[in-house]
Amino acid sequence: MIRDKLEQIGGNRVVVALSAARLGDAIGNSILFIVLPLFVAKLPAPLFPLPETVRVGILISIFGLVNALLQPFAGAFIDRIGRYKPFIMGGLFFMTFATLGFLIVASFAGLLIMRSLQGIGVALTIPAALALMVSNSQKQTRGGSMGIYTTSRMIGLATGPLIGGALYDRFGFDTSFYAGAAFIIVALVLVQLWVKEEPPKTRKTNPGRFQIIDRKLLTAGILGVAFATFVMAGDFTMMSALENQFNSRLSIDAFLFSIAFSALLFSRIFTQVPLGRLSDQIGRKPLIIGGLLLLVPSTALLGYVTSVTQLTILRLIQGIGSGAVAAPAFAVAGDLAQAGGEGRQMSIITMGFGLGIAIGPLLAGILAIYSFTLPFNIGALFTLISAWIIYRYVPETVVRDKRLQEEHSMADD
Repeated sequence: MIRDKLEQIGGNRVVVALSAARLGDAIGNSILFIVLPLFVAKLPAPLFPLPETVRVGILISIFGLVNALLQPFAGAFIDRIGRYKPFIMGGLFFMTFATLGFLIVASFAGLLIMRSLQGIGVALTIPAALALMVSNSQKQTRGGSMGIYTTSRMIGLATGPLIGGALYDRFGFDTSFYAGAAFIIVALVLVQLWVKEEPPKTRKTNPGRFQIIDRKLLTAGILGVAFATFVMAGDFTMMSALENQFNSRLSIDAFLFSIAFSALLFSRIFTQVPLGRLSDQIGRKPLIIGGLLLLVPSTALLGYVTSVTQLTILRLIQGIGSGAVAAPAFAVAGDLAQAGGEGRQMSIITMGFGLGIAIGPLLAGILAIYSFTLPFNIGALFTLISAWIIYRYVPETVVRDKRLQEEHSMADD
């Protein structure tokens, strides 16, 4: 009965398997969100002295930057080879190795190397996982499928900082790094045991010339939702570079900050699947635009909070807004993806997300030198621009005619 309910909202075996694995690696990676800014403050300054906020911003951003720049290459190789599981397994191995590497680094340069290796791991894993999701989901329930996947990720991202903050306060840095690696290893085992290799249904016998970037795949819809995921990710990661400043301004410790930080992720846990499923019924664009408009004030006001309660409430609102963007945006990309180009087209969306994770904290770290409120106001402005781009250039991919929907449903049965 549970299996039937899951399948009705897009939760088939592959979706559930990848979502469970995503949960494990998300916990492992997000443990570091709280620990790394504190670790930077503990290490000696680099050869070229930089303000602490800039160093934290660089460290957080290098992960997203490497991840984003390599994803188109990973997507192209995925399309060329037509296999997904080796990329997922290899990426998880890289993440495990790099997380354990934090145990032995003693300089800021060493942190950058380990963070870059983590970025390589994610660049291999995410496009392969999403391409596998696209080839194993149906358009009528794809929003629900992406909702299940992103909800699992959000559960991991929400609980990871709490685990990281608690472990650091009680046991120190090393225990946090061991715990992060252990969760990623669990994800690796889940993929090996549960995910079966299923190449895309349509594959050209002669793939032709190898192309990293194919301009025919860069449609207005794909680029529009990629920009939306970019600003969304930037909005909710900016505050991670300013952890020490928030702690000082609000007189809180690492654990209280982790609670406020994770509030966004907890709100997405409860809203992501319903919002993704709703996009299957009323359309993708209304939810994406509405989510972006909700992110505008909730991002701008982060720079003006005077208590941890206010910070937590704004993060909860950000969570609802980003939840309305994420699953429908990935579903749009899946709807528009061309056979044989799934890896490259999905990598464009995840590259946007990765660049948001990279540029958001870096921008916050630099702009906060001049004004603590400035990065959040800039983020809100770009979010408003993104809402207009979605309205103007991204096509609606959901059939709203009830008669046609019933025909699709009868055909599926």
